[in-house]
Amino acid sequence: MSLALSPPARDASLVTRLLARWPQIAERMLAEGLGATPPAADLPEGHFTAEVLPAIYACGRAVLHAIGEQRELTRAEVAVFVVPVAQRHAEDRIPLPLLIEAIHGSARSVLREATELATPAEMDELIVVGGRLLDLLTHINVTVVETYTEVEQSIFNAEREARRALCAALLGGLPAEELAARADTALAERYTVLAIHVRHEEHPGTAGTLISRRRIRILQRALDGLAGTTALATFDGATGIALLPTVLETEVDERRSAQLAAELAEQFGVAVFVAEYRSAAREAVPQTARDATDLAELARLLGRPTGVYRLDDLLLEYQLTRPGPARDRLAERITPILGSPHLMAALDAQLRHGSDRKAAAAEIHVHPNTFSYRLRRVAELTGIDPTEPHDSRMLAAALTIHRLYPAADAHIAGPPGQDGT
Repeated sequence: MSLALSPPARDASLVTRLLARWPQIAERMLAEGLGATPPAADLPEGHFTAEVLPAIYACGRAVLHAIGEQRELTRAEVAVFVVPVAQRHAEDRIPLPLLIEAIHGSARSVLREATELATPAEMDELIVVGGRLLDLLTHINVTVVETYTEVEQSIFNAEREARRALCAALLGGLPAEELAARADTALAERYTVLAIHVRHEEHPGTAGTLISRRRIRILQRALDGLAGTTALATFDGATGIALLPTVLETEVDERRSAQLAAELAEQFGVAVFVAEYRSAAREAVPQTARDATDLAELARLLGRPTGVYRLDDLLLEYQLTRPGPARDRLAERITPILGSPHLMAALDAQLRHGSDRKAAAAEIHVHPNTFSYRLRRVAELTGIDPTEPHDSRMLAAALTIHRLYPAADAHIAGPPGQDGT
């Protein structure tokens, strides 16, 4: 975050000089506060920036302006900045002691900045600034503790759990009327089923838990905005299902679904795959959810970009990967080259570039003659020529199945390096 400010005059007050440098000071406060907490090193870069930095920036400017106006910032004024951030941290179950320590780390940071900036002639002003910062720290601590208590005791948590139970019942085909009453949610006759899958990432211990909780909160807020009411969802931070009451099917709805995937990907920092099945009857929700889950997982495993996927988008790939003897026989067709990464790479490049042999060779960083030789080796070992249209479709299907189910054919792959270059 940055703000274009004119350099203060040499004789400007300490508060004025602090205001001029506040964007940089706010960033250092975050780095030395929440950014210095134990799980921060394991969290993605910028995990706290989007939600916390604007609050630090706005609150600090308000305090400095109040000091310049020779008045105190009230607790109610401080709460405007602090409560939303504290609520989110409480919902993410960030431990309260950890947050208090982070707040004090930020306070030490700004006090050090003020001390380094002040001249010997400004000691009286520095004392005033320090006193007001202590007042601010008191207001923030009290507000955070009160907010945590309210969130933990809020009936909202009970209702949220009731909605999750209702969603689980609908997905399981179980009676849902009583749960709907407890969740204060009207049952719909038809639902749009969304399966949400996130590109897999490994995060250790506490960091993984914090990331998952943040994602759960962000997803719920986005779904509520999409549905215009509290949406039903089961989501663990990596995969889940959302049920949106079906209303009028329009192109606007389709655009909003695409926006949902893009918004989630931006906030999560990883690719997000949303499989959408529209207008499923309530009794069909369990099977539709299973189908949507398969489709979202297929998009993820195929390496598709972030987006909303419907069955028509992956129709061939979906059918190819259905269990059965034909799928197994098809997968066997590339068994002879599974232990040869260079041949697999050449086959993949050929299938994607088709007749543009030069571009395919350049992609895997080999000479076109070497590339042609590798394709001949693929044909010799598999009995299928990747340069022939019919055979290339066969190999493309076999390669898709291998990518989705690598464990099934790993034990029959030959040893690497036995088939030339």
